[in-house]
Amino acid sequence: MRRVLIIPALLASLAATPVAAHPHVFVDVGLTFETDGQGALTGIEVTWSYDDLFSMLILSDRGLDADGDMVLTEAERAELIGFDLTDWPEGFEGALFVETEGGKLSLGPPEALSIRMEDGHIVTRHRRPVTAAGSGDMTVRAFDPSYYAALSMTGAMTLPEGCTGKLSEADDAAADEKVEGLGNTADEGFFDAVEVGRYYADTLIVTCEPLS
Repeated sequence: MRRVLIIPALLASLAATPVAAHPHVFVDVGLTFETDGQGALTGIEVTWSYDDLFSMLILSDRGLDADGDMVLTEAERAELIGFDLTDWPEGFEGALFVETEGGKLSLGPPEALSIRMEDGHIVTRHRRPVTAAGSGDMTVRAFDPSYYAALSMTGAMTLPEGCTGKLSEADDAAADEKVEGLGNTADEGFFDAVEVGRYYADTLIVTCEPLS
């Protein structure tokens, strides 16, 4: 199974798309950082807003929204919630990577929170508990290693109290040049092996005041 954000059924339907056409899915990412009463990070709430074409494909594949009004009933939401959290292969980190001065942040498995339609886009929310926290500034990146899905950190960012954030958008032209120099981009397996998604990742630097 490929390490991507989309369900296996749609992988088959999209497999005929040329490899050079990466990415196939576009996702706007929002993050909310949760802390305990002492300011220690306890979890990260992740919002994924999918592009309208992918959203339509998901609904069609599942036989949902039969009237085409892009509004889900309560039963349809119950059926669809968590669709993007299933079948994660071993070692897949959920497209969220957090580095600190004290080391890599360890995140637990996802818990689905909600799903809704917004202007023709499927918007999902899930929570990742922090199972082992680092220390110091946080460098946060959201990306699909295979770059089958392109994630942009354009959603709302809710930082812990006493923290500030600086977001740097990825330089796609520089990333293209880097990836072209790495190997055979006409080979489907290349994107997985090299994990090219990291080169297209936005970067959020979170700086927090020391805990008292």
